[in-house]
Amino acid sequence: MIERRLGDRGQAFPIYIVVVAGLLFAALALFVVGRASVVRSDAQGAADAAALAAARDARDHLMPGIDLLTLKPDGWKKLLEGGLLDADGACGAARDFAARNDATADCEPDLPRFTVEVTTTGTVGDSVVPGASGQHGTANATAVIEPRCQLGTAVAEPSPSPSPGGEEKPVSVEIKCKGGGEIKFDPAKPEPWRTLAGTFFAVRLVD
Repeated sequence: MIERRLGDRGQAFPIYIVVVAGLLFAALALFVVGRASVVRSDAQGAADAAALAAARDARDHLMPGIDLLTLKPDGWKKLLEGGLLDADGACGAARDFAARNDATADCEPDLPRFTVEVTTTGTVGDSVVPGASGQHGTANATAVIEPRCQLGTAVAEPSPSPSPGGEEKPVSVEIKCKGGGEIKFDPAKPEPWRTLAGTFFAVRLVD
């Protein structure tokens, strides 16, 4: 009777080892899954921030040579549609923001859209799950610049004396924006483009 009990105990021990090993493996696998989820979330956050940074940079810069003081009504119309924005530095802004989030970025500018794909510098780490060790997080995001305003009326500013050389007078424009807002651009008291850009255009993420 005693020998049989000892024999049963000896048979149960290997089963106990297998069960414990299985539980440990499952726990490590769950940890890896959780770590991978965090890395993936970090990648998506970096991609979102980088895409928005690219779109905002383009929104805040006009093409070289554009002067709001000399812009004619047709030029204002094109500007308010987004046709005079400058995207040259936008991808640089995306890469800078990705770096702040411990990631690298590839950027594709296509005004008014900017698509960014990022790869995290951090990895999942060593893993018992095959193929998971050293994996970087990747994600992509697209941001778009949306016009919010349109040209209302445009009139030449009166001048007390004729312009020297017959130059045309600066143009004052009234701009109507979504939500019923109205803005008057006065050449005598011009606001900087960066101040106007946030009113004229919205920047948002798209699917």
